Amino acid sequence: MSQFRASRRRFLASASLASASLVLLSTPALADMLPPSRTSGVPVPPGQIDEAVAALDGIVEDIKARSGVPGIAVAVVHGGETVYAKGFGTRGGDGDMPVTPDTVFQLASLSKSVGATAVARQVSRGVVSWDSRMQDLLPWFSLSDAAVSERLTIGDLYSHRSGLPDHAGDDLEDLGFGRQTILERLRLQPLSPFRTSYAYTNFGLTAAAEAVADASGMAWSDLMQEALFEPLGMTETSARFDDFMARENRAMPHARTVDGFAALYQRQPDAQSPAGGVSSSANDMTKWMKMVLADGGDLIRPEALQPAISPQSFSSRPHSPDERAGFYGYGFGVSISESGRVILSHSGAFILGAATYFALIPSLDVGIVVLSNAAPVGAVEAIGASFTDMVQTGVVTRDWFSGYEPMFAAFYTPLGETAGKPFPQAAAAPPPASYCAGSYSHPYFGTVEVREGATGGLVLAVGPEPETFPLMPWDGAMMVFDIDTENAPAGSRSAATFSGGPDKAETLEIELFVMDGAARFKRR
Repeated sequence: MSQFRASRRRFLASASLASASLVLLSTPALADMLPPSRTSGVPVPPGQIDEAVAALDGIVEDIKARSGVPGIAVAVVHGGETVYAKGFGTRGGDGDMPVTPDTVFQLASLSKSVGATAVARQVSRGVVSWDSRMQDLLPWFSLSDAAVSERLTIGDLYSHRSGLPDHAGDDLEDLGFGRQTILERLRLQPLSPFRTSYAYTNFGLTAAAEAVADASGMAWSDLMQEALFEPLGMTETSARFDDFMARENRAMPHARTVDGFAALYQRQPDAQSPAGGVSSSANDMTKWMKMVLADGGDLIRPEALQPAISPQSFSSRPHSPDERAGFYGYGFGVSISESGRVILSHSGAFILGAATYFALIPSLDVGIVVLSNAAPVGAVEAIGASFTDMVQTGVVTRDWFSGYEPMFAAFYTPLGETAGKPFPQAAAAPPPASYCAGSYSHPYFGTVEVREGATGGLVLAVGPEPETFPLMPWDGAMMVFDIDTENAPAGSRSAATFSGGPDKAETLEIELFVMDGAARFKRR
């Protein structure tokens, strides 16, 4: 089998392999060499993948029209070649120019998979291993349990099995804190069971990438350039926000509004660059997909890449006997399709205006990437699923957009007990401003200040470069403020409740700043 694997890798790496999977399936001697675990129950006849590619224009146009997404770029690779690359709609900004396959999009969480291959490159080079301990590489980084910190590895963080809570640290990024501060404060987060629980954590993965970069003697963005983008010829790809903003042909993010999508915000993801800060074009992403499908090609040893694209943790446990499980590798989603084929994939999303998706089917040597400039509504996933459905079965077996769209509805549900509610008519009077004013501290969220605003009334000032939120009386010592961030969608409203002594409040509890429940700040 080792000889077969080596010859297969050389075969995939050559540009002449336009139908490797069909050769394997149609040649009895080779097919008999495959173990049962690599055999699909649904054969793919010649021409079926070409038919799926030919159907893509109609698939994209239909889902684009139904979703209202302004701009989409799609590319497909098969047999080591780019067989489809096209832009649809407009990218936004001055002149609202058309999207092309070279339009640069923010990848959001596709950055995790791309970054994982940079780590695999360093594993190939012997700089680190997936089992390298974080304390050996980044001694200042720790979690709340010393025993966990002692054992924690790069792989634990890249597979979201460290025990950190879901999206831990994202709230601090919303408030303007930088990468170093956020990573240091992760030690204050409560932990779930180590290596037996799964929680998707941008900044946990970012910590692992930071450790790899430190071991490599360069910044993460420089490592991505040197280890991955330059050797693959990805000239329009970067892990730096400034590079994205400098691109002339770049897609403007579009947020979701009651009237459709609008270019309102610009997401700056440098703090979590390894988890969400890469920008690229559809054409550049084809170069990366070809490398992964070729077992790392000439860049990454297969034994360094294979752990990343193998199940390492449960990302979705079945809730019924007939439900397939979902798995996560190191920065890659790993699943088994209804046809019995392994699919490597990942979605990316910025609520402020980006949605992305890729899917690779190694047994068929085919992959698709879908990039968009709109907040996530299931459109990119539906396009990808429709295509991979046709590739494997010859038809689109269901309306994938109607299935995916409801799954994203929760992203836009306002947070807070008082969100959307009218102010009470018979409320108690608020305490005097002097009772509330002052500085309050919390070990995780830092110091906040309650002070008089420029136009009167009290404001809450939060973050290292303070953002101010007007405090509105609600009922007695409970006030509220409107909050609109990536993790608190439009319409969210947080309670801010003061309590303590007769003359001055000693504590301030903020509902939507959460750390084992509403965060309690103490007067300094």
